[in-house]
Amino acid sequence: MEEITTSPFEILLVEDSPADVRLTKEALREGKIWHKLVVMGDGVEAMAYLKREPPYADAYPPDIILLDLNLPRKDGREVLTEIKNSPDLKRIPVIILTTSKSDKDVLASYNLRANAYITKPVEINQFMKVMKTFDEFWFTMVRLPERRKG
Repeated sequence: MEEITTSPFEILLVEDSPADVRLTKEALREGKIWHKLVVMGDGVEAMAYLKREPPYADAYPPDIILLDLNLPRKDGREVLTEIKNSPDLKRIPVIILTTSKSDKDVLASYNLRANAYITKPVEINQFMKVMKTFDEFWFTMVRLPERRKG
């Protein structure tokens, strides 16, 4: 028996590049999954959202986080560390979505307990393909933890 989803999947995209935000929105729009995308432009803002600090007191916890590593004010590594060290946030899957191909960044991200590491392809069609695969895998094949608000 198929489970019926009564609310969209909540995706938090933490990305400071307007071009990458646009591409990600477009790629997810082409997917088959009903979702709500929330975008935060830096690590400080993302953590305020996740901790439901003003002005995000009514924020709903995301099902999944797409996190760039190179962010202003608080970089992705710091954000990932805070998320995975928080009893309230640590179960949210964090997918690193970055331009870095550095083995050092990959290793550091997994050491900080990232759930996956995706290098953003430079070519638009490849990026769209990667995001379609992301969509299908994380929202069709993977069972995510139940969301809790409160």
